[in-house]
Amino acid sequence: MHDFCFTIPYGLILVAGGVIGYLKKGSIASLGGGVGTGLILILAAILSLKAFEKRKNSYFALVLETVTAAVLTWVMGQRYYQTSKIMPAGIVAGIRSDKIIEAQMFLNYTTMNTIITVLLFLIPVFLLLTRKKRSPQRVPPGSLGLPLIGQSLGLLRAMRSNTAEEWLQKRIRKYGPISKMRLFGKQAVFIYGQAANKFVFASDSSNIVNQQVKSVSSILGDRCILELTGEDHKRVRDALVSFLKPESLKQYVGKMDEEVRSHLEMHWHGKQQVTVLPLMKTLTFNIICSLLFGVERGTRRDKLANDFQYMIEGMWSVPVNLPFTRYNRSLQASARAQKLLKVLIGEKRVDLEKGASPRQDLITCLLSIRNEKDEQVISEKEIIHNVMLIMVAGYDTSSVLLTFLLRLFANDPTIYAAVLQEQDEIARRKPNGELLTWEDLAKMKYTWKVAMETLRMFPPVFGGFRKVVKDIEYGGYLIPKDWLIFWVAGITQMDDTIFPEPSKFDPSRFENPASLPPYCFIPFGGGPRICPGYEFARIETLVSIHYLITRFTWKLLCSDNSFSRDPMPAPTKGLPVQISPRKLP
Repeated sequence: MHDFCFTIPYGLILVAGGVIGYLKKGSIASLGGGVGTGLILILAAILSLKAFEKRKNSYFALVLETVTAAVLTWVMGQRYYQTSKIMPAGIVAGIRSDKIIEAQMFLNYTTMNTIITVLLFLIPVFLLLTRKKRSPQRVPPGSLGLPLIGQSLGLLRAMRSNTAEEWLQKRIRKYGPISKMRLFGKQAVFIYGQAANKFVFASDSSNIVNQQVKSVSSILGDRCILELTGEDHKRVRDALVSFLKPESLKQYVGKMDEEVRSHLEMHWHGKQQVTVLPLMKTLTFNIICSLLFGVERGTRRDKLANDFQYMIEGMWSVPVNLPFTRYNRSLQASARAQKLLKVLIGEKRVDLEKGASPRQDLITCLLSIRNEKDEQVISEKEIIHNVMLIMVAGYDTSSVLLTFLLRLFANDPTIYAAVLQEQDEIARRKPNGELLTWEDLAKMKYTWKVAMETLRMFPPVFGGFRKVVKDIEYGGYLIPKDWLIFWVAGITQMDDTIFPEPSKFDPSRFENPASLPPYCFIPFGGGPRICPGYEFARIETLVSIHYLITRFTWKLLCSDNSFSRDPMPAPTKGLPVQISPRKLP
């Protein structure tokens, strides 16, 4: 609401100015006029907010605030002036004269502030009338809260305590299935459900476009596919898919196999106890660096890993760029990572000029794509920003899925036994030391169903945003131009009208994925904006689980099964486990 944008800051400025004027010049007029008028403005704003919450009427609230502030300010000035004029006759004439002069100054001061107050309120009145004239429809119910912050801190607190869905359900009970809020500095409308997901993922770019909150776009860059629209989005997405499609990834299964084996040899063999989540992050980051970007083990890879961890921590944060904030640390890490990637791209250009294969990794593939004029299709900036997006997405989402799968196997002997049987059968058919193939992955049907059910119950990505490019109607409400739409995966995926007994772990739900209602299972998005890295994540998950479950057994060292989100889900203490080597029977 306008009160915090105009009135309260102005009131605070008056209070500060009054105090400073009194301390420097001893002016009672300055003290009384500044502090008194400022406090009156703040009081009027609070009354206005209370009235708005009760009546849901902006005009009523504005009138109440204007009248309250103007009348109280004028009365205070008149009262002080009249009191000074009738001072006792025994007071020295000079002092009385000074008092009257000061009272007149005070009256002038408060009169000026009364006029300014009224003028201030003309701004939001004009905005409200303009909005009303533009469309008679109502915006969704709800509260925008404080500027910049809004409901951001409340949502983040709920995510960290793993109560974010409950936090949103309270809003649903209070405001209904569509409500307005302010998140990370932007006005947004929260929607959920199958129809909402279809609206988000299937609407064309004339209504809704990609745009993340400032904290995400500033860290990942404005030329990644999360931000692009129209022809730019199609051009960059097509370039990424040319490398990430199944036909292209088949040749990398063996290389991924080698990365997983190497990781287990280095970090698991010979150990009695490990912490799963950080190791899964190390594994997925190494796979991405090796297969997608051709960055071998060493100092460069270690620096990238450190920077990307800092980047992720600030992606869902209030975008206040001060030295002590998480957002600031993430921006600095992003700048370092972009600088390193720029050097890497230069090296890849040289390799291509020397005859390197354009398919050796994602970066060389993107550098090699040319149009009919022999011009590079993807700019260097677009390569950097999309490489960062893929690294962040693959680094965190796949590691979370693998961690929750290992937790599941430790807690559910039936699921564990069925997955182990499937993987043992594949392992027994392969000569010792032979790498997994695309055909082997096709046989891991039950394992992938278990992974899909894990994604349904514990989606790594909590939700996301889209930007409205013009006033549009949804659910009988107006969503104004330039507002964001906030969608959440978990509420739909735990809807008992879509998934019966949603809290029950049941991989059979995915016997026939095509039979699922569309836009109800969205861990990878949906429609034309489904994640281009879906197939890569599937291969990475299946290869990793194959070697983990056939070579090790484990039991949990922490009985606490809870987890928090920051913004990705993380089990308590990172899931410490006791491990033992296992031989194939």
